[in-house]
Amino acid sequence: MLKGIPSILSPELLKVLMEMGHSDEIVLADGNFPAASHAQRLVRCDGHGIPELLDAILCLFPLDQYVEKPAALMAVMPGDKTETPIWERYREIVTERSGLGEAFEEVERFAFYERAKSAYAIIATGESALYANLILKKGVVAESK
Repeated sequence: MLKGIPSILSPELLKVLMEMGHSDEIVLADGNFPAASHAQRLVRCDGHGIPELLDAILCLFPLDQYVEKPAALMAVMPGDKTETPIWERYREIVTERSGLGEAFEEVERFAFYERAKSAYAIIATGESALYANLILKKGVVAESK
């Protein structure tokens, strides 16, 4: 174990986050997402929900400040009556950790799948909420003095 690193972040996930560069994307996938068939790199986080992983990741991971929307949600399919209260939790976490209030875009389901295929990695979670998938675009760590 290390000090200052959330224990929910596995060594494998930490390695992936460290390898990623500016503008690389990572997908936090719910339990229904076809993660294994879409991933270039697959990180298993079974048994964990996305909100707690998102919070831990954003302790270390800067969101891209050079794009209008550094986070993407899978849009609810037209006609689907599914509600997405988890999105509000995501907004709270992103605002608290990054200071960005309007960080999210909604991406049509099949376009989201295509974008996920080119992501640096996909994190497969045990999240049971529907339409809980999230893409994060990595920013830069500014030199601090």
